[in-house]
Amino acid sequence: MAATRTLVIVESPAKARTIAAYLGDEYQVEASVGHIRDLPQPSELPADMKKGPYGKFGVNVEKGFDPYYVVDSDKKKKVTELRRYLKDADELILATDEDREGEAIAWHLLQVLKPKVPVKRMVFHEITPEAIEAAKSATRDVDLRLVDAQETRRILDRLVGYEVSPLLWRKVKAGISAGRVQSVATRLVVERERERMAFVAADYWDITATLHAEDTEPAFTARVSLVDGARVASGRDFGDDGALKTKSENAGVIVLNEESATKIAAGIEAAAKDDAVAVSSVETKPYRRRPAAPFTTSTMQQEASRKLRMSARDAMRTAQSLYENGYITYMRTDSTALSGQAILAARSQAKKLFGAENVADKPRVYQKKAKGAQEAHEAIRPAGSTFRSPDELSSQLSGAQLKLYDLIWRRTLASQMTDATGHTDTVKIVANVEGVGDTELTASGTVITHRGFLAVYEEGRDAKRDEKADDESVRLPELKTGQLLDVTDTKAEGHTTNPPPRYTEASLVRALEERGIGRPSTYAATMSVIADRGYVFRRGQALIPTWLAFAVVRLLEENLSRLVDYDFTAEMETDLDNIAAGNRDRVEWLTDFYFGPNKDATGLQGLVEGLGDIDARAINSVDIAPGITLRVGRYGPYLEAEGEGDEPKRASVPDDIAPDELTEAKARELLAASADDGRELGVDPESGHTIIAKNGRFGPYVTEVLPEPGEGEAKPKRKPKPKTASLFKSMDLSTVTLEQALQLLSLPRVVGKDAEGTEITAQNGRYGPYLKKGTDSRSLTSEDQIFTITEAEALEIYAQPKMRRGQTAKPPLRELGTDPASEKPVVIKDGRFGPYITDGSTNVTVPRAESVEGITAERAYELLAEKRAKGPAKRKTRTSAAKKTTTKKKTTTKKS
Repeated sequence: MAATRTLVIVESPAKARTIAAYLGDEYQVEASVGHIRDLPQPSELPADMKKGPYGKFGVNVEKGFDPYYVVDSDKKKKVTELRRYLKDADELILATDEDREGEAIAWHLLQVLKPKVPVKRMVFHEITPEAIEAAKSATRDVDLRLVDAQETRRILDRLVGYEVSPLLWRKVKAGISAGRVQSVATRLVVERERERMAFVAADYWDITATLHAEDTEPAFTARVSLVDGARVASGRDFGDDGALKTKSENAGVIVLNEESATKIAAGIEAAAKDDAVAVSSVETKPYRRRPAAPFTTSTMQQEASRKLRMSARDAMRTAQSLYENGYITYMRTDSTALSGQAILAARSQAKKLFGAENVADKPRVYQKKAKGAQEAHEAIRPAGSTFRSPDELSSQLSGAQLKLYDLIWRRTLASQMTDATGHTDTVKIVANVEGVGDTELTASGTVITHRGFLAVYEEGRDAKRDEKADDESVRLPELKTGQLLDVTDTKAEGHTTNPPPRYTEASLVRALEERGIGRPSTYAATMSVIADRGYVFRRGQALIPTWLAFAVVRLLEENLSRLVDYDFTAEMETDLDNIAAGNRDRVEWLTDFYFGPNKDATGLQGLVEGLGDIDARAINSVDIAPGITLRVGRYGPYLEAEGEGDEPKRASVPDDIAPDELTEAKARELLAASADDGRELGVDPESGHTIIAKNGRFGPYVTEVLPEPGEGEAKPKRKPKPKTASLFKSMDLSTVTLEQALQLLSLPRVVGKDAEGTEITAQNGRYGPYLKKGTDSRSLTSEDQIFTITEAEALEIYAQPKMRRGQTAKPPLRELGTDPASEKPVVIKDGRFGPYITDGSTNVTVPRAESVEGITAERAYELLAEKRAKGPAKRKTRTSAAKKTTTKKKTTTKKS
């Protein structure tokens, strides 16, 4: 009798490789490579359906919000493979991720593959031999409640996007989009920028004195806190609008100016000479700081942003790789809980590395407190019953992977360690200042006597507008009440209040989570979408909204306010949780949302249909100053002001100017510069056209002035476009020469050709200098290389594996020696789809049955030789359009 053969399906090839290593030969592990089907674009529907009930959304809203699913064109081959493997299997195990999205992928696989063998659903929180073995004995059916919640979310996002986006296309700009979470996130960023634009800076002064007591060391610094009984204002007393807070005014706060601060500073020095500066009180309080909870998805993204400068997308991509290769537990979670096994592992390793005195007396238990917390599994932690230290994995992980693993490892260990303890001393000093009265100075410092968890980890913080100076580890001398003090120096210093800080990815994720908006799996995508749609751009870590975002948010606030209401959006997340828990019917909920509870105008459909006429010009306009308006146009933002006659003055707004930086003075400067016809550099000897340099929307550039048609000459149907080129960053508009301009206008420069005769060019683009060969582009390190790089140097760049923009080359996983055939060094590298062998010209994936550590140099040379013998893969040509595999969502499910 033949042995039982089980087909196991997971999402990713990396996860498949890791799991396959833990299962026996009777298991075949394959990857679906993510989702296999989705809702199609309406234009992709079959012809007979485009005018039917599915035509608008790919969802029949009149009949139970029935979705029409299509197998993705790039997944048809994969589905065919899976069906072939299933024919030879006696059992199917769906081992996709344990969250709602993973449950939905498993359900879609069931619907498409239609298995005739027993089906089991297997879930696990980490990919270790023990976890996989435990999961094999605890299989279940697909949870249709979780599927319903995920499918409802997908349909909901389709309804919102397809109802609202066309409105944005008509009134703001073609091609942009609206989304349930992305629009709210954009509104948060815009509101913060509005606060910065409305902010009026205020000046205030403070006074510090350097003091010491006789026979005491060291000297210490104290700040003036009270003058004649009134508290001296500091930055914290000013609001986000720059004005003194009303609450502070009622408390009798005074704002010092330069004259009064200087007078008080001199008075303190004089009082010390008269022995009129003395300690009035000394207070000591115990200090205690507790460790942060283990990572959830959002806190991991926040810390990766603060400490590692990772975007949310990069953090999740790196965490996904760590999870799939068995290094950490599942990375999409709202839970801060640790299993008993994990607590034991963390405590044991912390005790070994940092001493028993730094480990808490009993296990620490954390409970998630964020609004709308859901997933019941563990926090993110190192995988296994014993944790591997970062040092142990330094040779196995790439730079980004190792840094993120180190962060997770440290946070997990710290969560089971003791509090940091010490004491905070506060000293108050009174100086009798002539003509002012009693002036009180305050000094405080915290001394940590037991570091506890701080020995391994300290949580990062988001920037605040006027943060109090960190006084930790400041040690004050031992002082007594009534003790006289000498003053060695005083300083009166002026300050200007700062506007509220812009959001970073970390602080925006935190703001969304605190409001209960979105879920762990959505934050990274939301951050990416608002950037990709042109709603924000980055300056360092800060997210700056574009004027396009201002127009979109204004349209939504004024016409569809519920869709960007924070509470309403959070309530939708709660409703989706109730659907997942089986407490709400998904069809009933979608009906209420789209049509309204009473089939009235309160539903999404009624709100959009009842909008009436929207003044697009008003929506896309922002008054900058009297007589100056910013408008969001088809080609970007521009300024408009009254000009001579009927023709207004106009000026493009450079993309790198933040909205709060577009002051009246800056606007007038741009308008004045736009009126300038540019600096004439000379005449192009080849064309005879005049070359000028001027400023534009994308910065300084050079262009040619094309002659107007002469009298009697026919005007061309299309006005010819002059050649233009942006200046290099190393060039200056005021000094650029004709020779440099002609060089720029000659781009792209032909560098040479590859072995197949394909031309390689060097050129400058939006993201910097690059090479182009057909459709393959590679970044250059400097703009000067555009004119100096040789054909040989270009070919060497193309011989290297392509990396995404911003990536740096990873060190090889192993070096194997020189290939006797190609006479080139052979290494094993970590690629996008797993480890591969390369000699710089030929690449071959490390076979699944072999490991990076176990493969020999001879075996690597053999694999490279086989790959060379096969030659380049031939591209298949399509002879006819392939028919789409389509399936409607059914209400019945196959029982396992």
